[in-house]
Amino acid sequence: MSTVVHTHAASGKGGSTASAGKKRRMVSEADLRGRWWRFALILVLTAFVLVPIGVVAVLAFTPGTSSTTSGFTVENFINVFAETLASTWLSNSLVVTLATVVVSVAVAAPAGYVLSRGRSKAVSGYSLLLFVMQSLPIITSVVPLFILFANLGITDNLVGITIVYVASTMAVATWMMAAYFDSIPVSLEEASWIDGCSVFGSFSKVVLRNSLPGVLSTAIFAFLLAWNDYLVAIVFLRTDVNFTLPVGVQSFFQQNQTDWGSVMALAVVMMLPPIIVFAGLNKYFSVGGIGGSLAGR
Repeated sequence: MSTVVHTHAASGKGGSTASAGKKRRMVSEADLRGRWWRFALILVLTAFVLVPIGVVAVLAFTPGTSSTTSGFTVENFINVFAETLASTWLSNSLVVTLATVVVSVAVAAPAGYVLSRGRSKAVSGYSLLLFVMQSLPIITSVVPLFILFANLGITDNLVGITIVYVASTMAVATWMMAAYFDSIPVSLEEASWIDGCSVFGSFSKVVLRNSLPGVLSTAIFAFLLAWNDYLVAIVFLRTDVNFTLPVGVQSFFQQNQTDWGSVMALAVVMMLPPIIVFAGLNKYFSVGGIGGSLAGR
């Protein structure tokens, strides 16, 4: 009798195990199908977004109507740099953008640290002020800034637009740095204080050293804002030799509306630096940061 009971129990257990394995296989197959659908959707959307960029690249390497060459050619790029101020516009954009990135990160890092670690009313008021500044569009301050800079004599000047870019970047950059500093445990700083570090020493040696992804994200944000800006540059800059690349592209397009190859070549020149920046810095981004640094505490 007991043998029969054990046999039924064993068979029941084996049946439940097989049923559970079958359910797991069904769930895994459904999850796999869902992943393939998501991948296909992302692939289609990416291709849709990249179509204009592909058209620009193809036209940039296509000979113009007055060209004697055929097929793939870099003649448009040669003509753009030889016959226009493209190299000057490119250098102006690089100088303004790099200055904006350096100053923004250098100021936003300690400001974000105060915002992340401070718990006083002054810090709360400072946070609210940053939020209000972030909500205001840049167009509301362009005209007053132009009048002020005109009185100071820095309207048609790269220094003037660099100041505007740094100011417009600062609020968001500070918030980004503060958000990343919040993910770093305070216990790490307390351990460094016990070892004799000052507050600034723990910030520079512990917090900032472990915040490379946050610093790079902030730097890329500042880079893209300064590199792609057209509104501020078109208001403040008047001389061709002081143009940044977005204003130069627009000016060149107005004068050469029928020469699509040269216009697209200049557009490709403008697209290259952001692509190079993302491709070069992508490997330095990490998810999770120092999440396991306090394991076992």
